[in-house]
Amino acid sequence: MSKKKKYIANEARYEKMNYRRTGNSGLLLPELSLGLWHNFGRNDDFKNARNLLKCAFDNGITHFDLANNYGPPYGSAETTFGKILKKDFKKYRDELIISSKAGYDMWPGPYGDLGSKKYLMASLDQSLKRMGLDYVDIFYHHRPDNDTPLEETMGALDLIVRQGKALYVGISNYRPERAAEAFKILKDLGTPCLIHQPRYSMLDRWVEDGLLDLLGNEGVGAIPFSPLGQGMLTDKYLNGFPEDSRAVKDGRYLKTDQINTQLDKIRALNEIAKERGQSLAQMAIAWILKDERITSVLIGASKTEQILDSLKATENTNFSKAELDKIEGILK
Repeated sequence: MSKKKKYIANEARYEKMNYRRTGNSGLLLPELSLGLWHNFGRNDDFKNARNLLKCAFDNGITHFDLANNYGPPYGSAETTFGKILKKDFKKYRDELIISSKAGYDMWPGPYGDLGSKKYLMASLDQSLKRMGLDYVDIFYHHRPDNDTPLEETMGALDLIVRQGKALYVGISNYRPERAAEAFKILKDLGTPCLIHQPRYSMLDRWVEDGLLDLLGNEGVGAIPFSPLGQGMLTDKYLNGFPEDSRAVKDGRYLKTDQINTQLDKIRALNEIAKERGQSLAQMAIAWILKDERITSVLIGASKTEQILDSLKATENTNFSKAELDKIEGILK
């Protein structure tokens, strides 16, 4: 009986990716990082999940981003990742940046949600067990909690680093004013905030209203998620709604009505992308990466082809003034 071949990473993987410094830190991240929000749950195809991670790493994507409640069910993406890490990536652990988060509802009762020290400490302990890790590279508070003192939440992040359970900490979904307060508290504690993870795309530009300036001034990295607007900034919906699309199958995060209201913009943007020799998805990612304050862009994928397609975005992140003006005219 023949033994199954062990995974050996592509030797040229680091030649295929550009890496950017994360704020003022010593940490470099790939221009594209892989998010495990979808396609790594208990009922998803395990073989496909393995192939996605291998494809990403073989092409220089060293950063895998998780959260406690990714699945479904909650926790199962971390469990799946832990199994794949053990099978394929154990010897590459020191070449990987693995992140997780806590902040959304995770278990019943008053201690499984938001921003208390009780929740964050317990959640990270559970995450580490699921993934079979001693530490994560980055641990985030996933969303602001206005009812818990910010000093308590940031104090928990500081303690987590001091305990050796995370190397760096970050925040996600924080508006500029609250983010500025968090940065100051963390700096005073001696554990500076490494990175902020906001939602950002051509169709959702709230970060341009103060947050990106704050990150640049404070030396904090930025790693946007949903760069394709939940799939709107692709050619998927240009000619109707495919039956297997998220908008048709799962209307929780993207509804057909949302797409219909943006369709004229999407079609006009697609024409500019074609002129640039890019797909719309590639241009949407490149448009975010044009800003030097952006450290990395989080992509999701259900097929290896989607990862390879997204990688092509990094080949041209330069936009002429005429292109930018045209894009602005469409997006207004």
